[in-house]
Amino acid sequence: MLLRKTFLLFVATSMTIVVAAQQKTNNDVDAVTGATQTTQSTFQKIASRLSIGGYGEAVMTRNFYSDHFNRYKYPAQYADTVSHGRFDLPHVVLNLGYDFGRGWKLGMEIEFEHGGTESAVEVDDDESGEYEAETEKGGEVALEQFWIEKEFLPSLVLRAGEIVVPVGATNAHHTPTEFFTVYRPEGEANLFPCTWHQVGVSLRGKPNKQWKYEVQFLSGLDSERFGADCFVHYGATSSYEFKIANKYAVAARIDNYSVPNLRLSASFYGGRTFRNTMRKIGTAYNGCEGGLKIGTFDFAYDNFGIIARGNFDYAHLKNSVEITKFNNTYPKHTSQDGSPSKHQPVGSDAMTYGGELGYDFFSLRNKAEDDGQRLILFGRYEYYNAMQKSSYKDSYAYTEKKRFAVGVNYMPMKEIVVKAEYSKRNFVSPYNDEPSLSLGIAYSGWFK
Repeated sequence: MLLRKTFLLFVATSMTIVVAAQQKTNNDVDAVTGATQTTQSTFQKIASRLSIGGYGEAVMTRNFYSDHFNRYKYPAQYADTVSHGRFDLPHVVLNLGYDFGRGWKLGMEIEFEHGGTESAVEVDDDESGEYEAETEKGGEVALEQFWIEKEFLPSLVLRAGEIVVPVGATNAHHTPTEFFTVYRPEGEANLFPCTWHQVGVSLRGKPNKQWKYEVQFLSGLDSERFGADCFVHYGATSSYEFKIANKYAVAARIDNYSVPNLRLSASFYGGRTFRNTMRKIGTAYNGCEGGLKIGTFDFAYDNFGIIARGNFDYAHLKNSVEITKFNNTYPKHTSQDGSPSKHQPVGSDAMTYGGELGYDFFSLRNKAEDDGQRLILFGRYEYYNAMQKSSYKDSYAYTEKKRFAVGVNYMPMKEIVVKAEYSKRNFVSPYNDEPSLSLGIAYSGWFK
């Protein structure tokens, strides 16, 4: 009898322990499941507010002219130069965006130009174990956008940070699916910063479906970086860890969509550029402001298989003679004075205009066959001159350029384009024309 009672007590105790253990296990599973569900819910919430996109280009070019730096100085010596080829990644860009809610958003753009940079410090066995800096690949890596914005209304959005300056058609529409040529249109890309981005404050909005606007407050450009063939292209760059802002500027753009399938746009830039430096400037340059004004008009039309785009830009730089004199005051070797100046004459006026016209032959298909593909045959012409007006114009006549291009774009979908193009850059005598053949493939879009 005692043995039986002892056995029954053992069985009851064991079952109690098993039941208790099972209940604890179930509770633990519920806790883990609940935590997992919470984690998944949080991840889904973050993912729903995160945007990822970008664009990129891979290009092959054969240039049937000399690329020697003296080809404009001594054109006769380079008239019959053997052609040369290039492979390149002009731009590979990653865009990230996040919607915090309640009208607050963040955006950023990281760009790798020409494949980025590859450099390293190595120990050279043949040089007594010395440390050497090795540059394995050229290119640039830049944070081209980083901004935070607050949307009060669709017509009133305040943005601050590193922002794109939408002056000209190319800066406002610089992704590779927004132009036909393999490389970006040359006129605006050579005369102005491209893609033009600076730290500043922006007020933007879309009051209705027909109008869109943006007004910006920025630091001025640096006239020390202006040049004969590039005008103010490098003026937005800085050798320092910050952008000097002794002078300020404003930029504005307005877009109209009143006519279906047509965009009409105008933009303006105005600011001072001289003394936007850390150098000490004497009284000899009192009254020199380097005021820069840029006015642009551009349009885009896409309907009935016809795609047409065009632009006209004109810029005036005040005190260009004084700026040229100042930039040539310093030694030409940066190791002696650390100057970023090109030590070149600067024009007082620069101008560019151009247009491209294409026809989508796939638009002739029946609507039932329309799968989003496009096959566009196009032609483009553009003119640009960094010294449209200048005291030094006769010595720098090669800055006047006319470029013709014909080619084809095939788009298997709206985010991808394959391009082929023959172009010819024409100069006045005695300079040699510059023909080339280019192939490229590019993408542009949002993955999420």
